[in-house]
Amino acid sequence: MKEIRITQNEENQRLDKYLCKYFNKAPKSFVYKMLRKKRIKCNGGRAEGNEILQAGDTLQLYLAEETMQGFMEAKSLAPAPRHFGIVYEDDDLLVVNKPAGLLTHPERKEDTQTLIDQVLYYLYEKGQYTPDAQNAFTPALCNRLDRNTSGIVVAGKTLRAVQAVNAAFKERKVEKYYVALVSGVVDKPGEIRLYLAKDEAQNQVRTSQEAREGFRPALTKYRPLAYTADTTLLEMQLITGKTHQLRAHLQAIGHPIWGDRKYGDVTYNTSLRRDYAVSHQCLHAQRLVWKEKKGVLAPLYGKQMIAPLPKQMQQICEDLFGDTVRL
Repeated sequence: MKEIRITQNEENQRLDKYLCKYFNKAPKSFVYKMLRKKRIKCNGGRAEGNEILQAGDTLQLYLAEETMQGFMEAKSLAPAPRHFGIVYEDDDLLVVNKPAGLLTHPERKEDTQTLIDQVLYYLYEKGQYTPDAQNAFTPALCNRLDRNTSGIVVAGKTLRAVQAVNAAFKERKVEKYYVALVSGVVDKPGEIRLYLAKDEAQNQVRTSQEAREGFRPALTKYRPLAYTADTTLLEMQLITGKTHQLRAHLQAIGHPIWGDRKYGDVTYNTSLRRDYAVSHQCLHAQRLVWKEKKGVLAPLYGKQMIAPLPKQMQQICEDLFGDTVRL
């Protein structure tokens, strides 16, 4: 019999979810079978799997050592040098500034050196994450950005932080603001209400002005920060958080983002590459404002976190708008 004591970093999750992480090579059916056969107990009594674990709880595993080892795979961590900036950090959270061109998560098995790889290795080097010692929890990213979008990504170092940030995003208790260079003149604030549907085959989003099957409502608010005769620096508040929402919304109103290969203008993008060496969309997740008053995020209430613009985008803004804009 092996006994496991639940730590503070593992509490507030269902027992079955914990076990699926602990036995990371086992199918869910194995976990539920062992629960039914009473081979796994919680605090010495029968366990159903839906119990919410608390720090100090104990689990008793009446399983052969070879059975457990066969369903457990040791976590490995390859070196991943840091290419992100640090916006904010405490014992629970790491808020980073992701550069454009960096994948947030692996999309294929061969993808390495992604943002999550770099975050985990950074925490490992600081002594805040030890893969072999944390079988049932791995620090995680709570939001993601497109590969060619730069800006703020929030990572939870602890389970309670991951759960709290995910809930805050879902309940819209975190305000998310982006800035972008867009074609054309936008001279007054406004909002975009359109329905979006993702075409999985093309990895692209379609828009509709009316509710249709498969389309979900999306809302973006915006205000111009500066503009010239043919370009606007736009701030956008992401109210809903749909895939490619900002890029598709701006295309739909005739102001595509500079350098956007999916939703931009091919001819315009060609001239941008020639004149400004722009190779990706000029879209940056610039700041977050925290609005959660309870729990682990309460100390952040009202706090604003800002990720500086990428150097190239900052230089373009200075060239186009001079000293009229300070970001």
